[in-house]
Amino acid sequence: MSAVVINAGPWRRAWLRFRAQRLAYVSLWLLAILLVLSCGAELLSNDKPLVVRYQGQTYYPLFKDYPETVFGGDFPSPADFLDPFIQQRIAEGGNWALFAPNHYGPNTLNYFSPSPNPAPPSAVNWLGTDDRGRDILARLLYGFRVSLLFGLALTVVGCVVGIFFGALQGYFAGKVDLTMQRLIEVWASVPELYLLLILASMFEPSLLVLFVILSVFGWMGLSDYVRGEFLRNRNLEYVTAARALGLSDWQIIRRHLLPNSLTSVIAFLPFRMSGAVLALTSFDFLGLGVPQEVPSLGELLAQGKANLDAWWISLPTFAVLVGMLLLLVFVGEGLRAALDPRANPVAKAGL
Repeated sequence: MSAVVINAGPWRRAWLRFRAQRLAYVSLWLLAILLVLSCGAELLSNDKPLVVRYQGQTYYPLFKDYPETVFGGDFPSPADFLDPFIQQRIAEGGNWALFAPNHYGPNTLNYFSPSPNPAPPSAVNWLGTDDRGRDILARLLYGFRVSLLFGLALTVVGCVVGIFFGALQGYFAGKVDLTMQRLIEVWASVPELYLLLILASMFEPSLLVLFVILSVFGWMGLSDYVRGEFLRNRNLEYVTAARALGLSDWQIIRRHLLPNSLTSVIAFLPFRMSGAVLALTSFDFLGLGVPQEVPSLGELLAQGKANLDAWWISLPTFAVLVGMLLLLVFVGEGLRAALDPRANPVAKAGL
């Protein structure tokens, strides 16, 4: 068994070392499960039924809006399935409706709450409501998805741009490296927060504006690592042999230098992702991120700050944010240990 591990490829050995890091391995699975569940948030928390069977007809309100006249109402407006009158009509005569486990969407207002908003946790709103009457559990579920997907997208874009510029600097070196380093230093000196404040005054707050601003600044740290790896590897024997065989610069970068320079990039991915999540949360907390109708962990924290007596707003939000960041950090630590070239694959894998 040991011989199999020793003869395995480098990525196979790295995967075995990562699996040996139990905390990181379990954290990766938990993070993947939570991401899948949050991507199907509409099936878990929604104010519209998944399926409605009414007077012999089957309706799918989750995918199509129906006027309330279809269900015995008086108005042609979209049906409110939380209205007691509509619920009574559906419950009569053998009709039925299949709801999500939580009967509220991220922007659904609970007009029938017995307590003033923000309302404490109850059998109707399991984690209570915010100061506008929106369900906290639904906002957390959808906000978790927004934060995680935003962090993932920002990490991917930052990695692509950072690897591209870092590879150019490290491979060609000389005047190319010197010129690009000076340009990067000038660009890095631009105050990111001030630029975002200026753009926020010119445009409506949106994920796109925030994504663009963070993307144009977020690649520079990673490019330094890639540049250093390329500078270290560009004069090694296998690169010299590839040049002697007539390979082009692009072929050398793609086939030889890039695969051997991605160790530091992969190890830093979870940490970059956690930084992106924190950036989105911070800007949302300051009111510079997403619009009010978009569920956000930062907006919930801002509401918790404005309503200190409503502990059910800030406490679950803080727990979700800390849990997400901890899982990302554990995965990052596991990747860093798995990609350590000095690690013994047999000892790390316990084989």
